[in-house]
Amino acid sequence: MSASSTTSTPIESMSARNQSSDLSNSTPPRSNRPKPNRLKLTYDIVMIIAISIDLLLIGIDAILMSGFSRDAAQWFTLSEALNWYQNHFHDSLRTAGGFFTLFLIVELLLRWVIAIKEKVYYRWFFFPFVHWYEVLGCFPQLRALRLFRAVVIGRRLYQLGYQVLPQPWINRINFYIDLLLEELSDRVILTTIQTFRQQLTDPQMHKSFIESTIARNRNEIEAAVLSLLRKELAPKLQAMTESSGGGTIIATEMGNAIKEGLANTPELRRYLRMIPIAGNLIESQLQHVGHNIGENVVYALNKRLLDAERIDALMVAIANGVAQIDTDNSALDTLISSIIADSLDEFEAQIKVQQWKHQDMLNL
Repeated sequence: MSASSTTSTPIESMSARNQSSDLSNSTPPRSNRPKPNRLKLTYDIVMIIAISIDLLLIGIDAILMSGFSRDAAQWFTLSEALNWYQNHFHDSLRTAGGFFTLFLIVELLLRWVIAIKEKVYYRWFFFPFVHWYEVLGCFPQLRALRLFRAVVIGRRLYQLGYQVLPQPWINRINFYIDLLLEELSDRVILTTIQTFRQQLTDPQMHKSFIESTIARNRNEIEAAVLSLLRKELAPKLQAMTESSGGGTIIATEMGNAIKEGLANTPELRRYLRMIPIAGNLIESQLQHVGHNIGENVVYALNKRLLDAERIDALMVAIANGVAQIDTDNSALDTLISSIIADSLDEFEAQIKVQQWKHQDMLNL
């Protein structure tokens, strides 16, 4: 065979790779759901049916053997039928239940041996602790715990994609579970809020709470005050350095004050009148110069004192001083008490809103 027949050209190899990639792309993606074992699946279905029937018979037998059933049978004149059941069927059901319990014990031991052989758990004795509800369910007084195994099997079948219960039933069960958890959590939270309110009525407890809260959050208080000052006060102070606004008003008033001061100085006026002809002119010019000096002094002070760096340093000092506030202050206590009370009221009102009432599950 020639070498040309055993080797492939780059074009052929490229086309082969493209075909393989096309085949891989055309292959449908595998489902993430685990592939069930038919034998195990069949066994789970049989066990969930058997446990459900056993629990149903146990419940019916317990009801018919109760004093309530006896009183109800007398009321509806069904005492003979009830006595016939108690005399003929009760013992048979108990015997069948005993055999089923023995079957569960043997089945549990076999599964334990299989788990040890396959090393399902990290230690061989972990099995009864993981399946505690099955172990306890073997006792006649705790047969109701077998319901947990039925639930576990049903959940496993549901995860495999098998609808054990109709979806409306599952939605209804989830709804009532959420309802129960919401009501329990609401009761716990409301009780905690009432306990906290009672603790705050103690002056010593209230003072200790305020001191500890402020002490833990001094840095946050300083940062918040500094941010507020930089945002609100600093721009207004810097605006005073401009040629309009409050800075101009102060400068004008300062100039007018100096001008009036010069005009109301009798010694200066007397000396200026001693100068012939030019005395009044000098006095007028002196007052005008004084007015300009006053304005320039204000503008110069604003430019120096209201510099951006000096203003920021001033804000930092103010914020630090506010953060070091003394907590022994009645006005501060009143303010914080009002804030805490309003917060608790709003939180309590939100907790009292029953969210489950706004769901469609109430439309029975």
